[in-house]
Amino acid sequence: MVPEQGLVSPADPARILIGVTADVSVGLLSGLPQRLAADGWEVHVASSPGERLETLGAEQGVTVHSLPMAREIDIVRDVRGLREWIRLIRRLRPDVVFVGTPKAGLLGITAARLLGVRTRVYHLRGLRLETAAGTTRRVLTIMERLTIRLATTTLAVSPSLRKRVVSLGLASDPRVTVLGHGSSNGVDVDRFRPGNAGARVEGLIPDVPVIGFVGRLNHDKGLDVLAAACRVLDDERVEYQLLIVGGIDGAELGAFSSLRRAPVVLGAVADTSMYYPLMRALCLPTLREGFPNVVLEAGATGIAVVTTDATGAVDSVIPERTGLMVPAGDARQLAGALQRVIEDPRLAEGLGAAARDFVVENFRRDLVHASVSDFLRREMVRGRR
Repeated sequence: MVPEQGLVSPADPARILIGVTADVSVGLLSGLPQRLAADGWEVHVASSPGERLETLGAEQGVTVHSLPMAREIDIVRDVRGLREWIRLIRRLRPDVVFVGTPKAGLLGITAARLLGVRTRVYHLRGLRLETAAGTTRRVLTIMERLTIRLATTTLAVSPSLRKRVVSLGLASDPRVTVLGHGSSNGVDVDRFRPGNAGARVEGLIPDVPVIGFVGRLNHDKGLDVLAAACRVLDDERVEYQLLIVGGIDGAELGAFSSLRRAPVVLGAVADTSMYYPLMRALCLPTLREGFPNVVLEAGATGIAVVTTDATGAVDSVIPERTGLMVPAGDARQLAGALQRVIEDPRLAEGLGAAARDFVVENFRRDLVHASVSDFLRREMVRGRR
């Protein structure tokens, strides 16, 4: 780990402070801090303390900083968090502050604005407010609008997310940028590739098509819709089995208890790459996204995808070419799309092969990281004028 230093001279070039709220979100940055360091940046990363942050700190050229932040709204802790961001930025004097996730975005961008950092980039990975209601939605709307206004630019991870931000009145069109076709962090196409050996999973039945779900188990992922679609498949006597891979994040799986065949549930796993090869298709019945990494991972593995037209997800497949797309929240149409890939292995194979080409061409991690690095340097130069 690079030791934290004292006051840094403002003459030192290309110093960047990257921030996310929770330690688990450090995974969203996988490989990017190292790429920026290789490109000549002095890289600092801040998040709430945790194992992922500590592991990142062991990487050469990356300095990490623990800043406790609450994911949910907590006025006392948020004021304390803002104070810590101000202390850190005052000491580091970064040329660029580059923050994502709502709370780190608000606190980091606010602190950077107060201290006169010229390049303040908000990395917008999704809008929690899309599936919120009442007071929570109003507060989240205020947070997003304020963060975008205080940032010098906002980098959205997908074209549809950018469009949604503008349509909700959170920002004017010129204040939000998308690089290429979008993507949160790209995908490692060597790790996720056709021909990978599948894991051995107890409970899966040989020769029965597997529909997989990979991701955090929360309500925004549309798990209730998936359960309803599976009940339709059961009524139609479709032969399939369901594999669910992901940690609980507020959702319960009780809706799946009435299915003809209980799903195989693995919980969170360290390496998802060995589970995609088990699937006939990945199903992401999401209600909102920024840009879904799991769709890219499945596509890179050559696996067909069935997803929805929700924000973010709509950008992740070319309908009928690299995957199937249905209206978000429509269980019956989701069931119909799943039935197609279950009963037509040639269709699933063709979608998966096209998806691999689509991902390799547009979403390779090295390509995405190079684009982000170039963008940040351009923004820094523009901020110095």
